Amino acid sequence: MHEALSEGIPYKVYTQLASASGLEKKELARYVVIPPASLQRRAKSGRFKLDEGDRLYRFAEVYKSAVDLFEGDNQRANKWLLNPVRGLGGHRPVDMISTSAGAEAVLDLIGRLEHGVFA
Repeated sequence: MHEALSEGIPYKVYTQLASASGLEKKELARYVVIPPASLQRRAKSGRFKLDEGDRLYRFAEVYKSAVDLFEGDNQRANKWLLNPVRGLGGHRPVDMISTSAGAEAVLDLIGRLEHGVFA
């Protein structure tokens, strides 16, 4: 995965991720902090820069974990990601994905929920 990120995640992966998550492309770009002008440039070049690809990877990792938490129910996973969560101090999981620390907090909470540890 490191090599793929270093080479630049292909733009088509972004479109597939938006489709799989049920988010509009602009919405996904906002959550992973890719400005509209940069998104247009990446669409033309066909690849994302390393830091952008890393944020897309974090989103994909959190999204997959949320879907797994809800046993494959994408709609419930989306609802959970887009609404404030008490275990994250009232923050929406999707808003925390822009940083590695935030994504780790979301993944940690998902792990605790999967194992029934709420405190």
